[in-house]
Amino acid sequence: MLIDSHEAVTPAVLKVMEQTKDPRLREIMVSLIKHLHGFAREVRLTEQEFQQATRILNTMGQQSNDKHNEFVLMAGSLGVSSLVCLLNNGDNGATETSQSLLGPFWRLNHPKTEDGGSILRSETPGPRLYGTFRVQDRDGNPIEGAEVDVWHASPVGLYENQDESQADFNLRGKFLTKADGTFRFKSVKPVGYPIPTNTTVGKLLAAQDRHPYRPAHVHALIFKEGFKTLTSQVYVDETDYLTSDVQFGVTKALIGHLVARTDAHPEDGDVGEWYTLDYTFTMEPGEAKLPIPPIK
Repeated sequence: MLIDSHEAVTPAVLKVMEQTKDPRLREIMVSLIKHLHGFAREVRLTEQEFQQATRILNTMGQQSNDKHNEFVLMAGSLGVSSLVCLLNNGDNGATETSQSLLGPFWRLNHPKTEDGGSILRSETPGPRLYGTFRVQDRDGNPIEGAEVDVWHASPVGLYENQDESQADFNLRGKFLTKADGTFRFKSVKPVGYPIPTNTTVGKLLAAQDRHPYRPAHVHALIFKEGFKTLTSQVYVDETDYLTSDVQFGVTKALIGHLVARTDAHPEDGDVGEWYTLDYTFTMEPGEAKLPIPPIK
């Protein structure tokens, strides 16, 4: 087909896309072209804006490395990660779900940690946190033997791969649920923190007059044969930014109950002010498959 006007471009491209043999790829590409071309027409995209957009994508690729994934960060900041998550979980968006964003900082091979053990691998000042998490199926039955990766940012708001002062795999651990579906861990109280702002995402936030903060949370990735792998974030219910998370990840179902204590801890004695965090995860039937790690 010869192109004789801008109106002829989209039909010509769609004709090629419709020749794709794989039915799912064909469906995706046809829809992508319709929306992408429609977007360009709706905003009357200029040549200069198009050139700038391609430079931005190139820069995002250059900013991604073994310790940072700019595309995952951008997807969260545009709400795409949260949208895809909620469309594909909780009976395809019909009910609440424990599923949430994987985030850009999950790593493979978290250190195996005994039940009730600490995930502190280096000195990390802050109030002690004692977490008790439970894993169940949709009928409320406990799931025994599930592998659970737990990780969170330090009290200065950095994951260990961002901070040379922290030991490798600090604030990370892999646990195994008991017969009652529970496991316990020790850590420090998480805090809210800003996402990286010295890259493309930061420039976008500044241009939109948006703050870069995430509310305090603890990540979990739960793997058990016979169940869809669960990625989740438990948000602390006393933190700032619960209603304005820069990554749009907070739902009511993901808010855990944080309790402050000042009495002696039953196992560790006088530790000053300390906190408990309880939460129950619900897994759905499905394929046990690990996600692609965003970093190494």
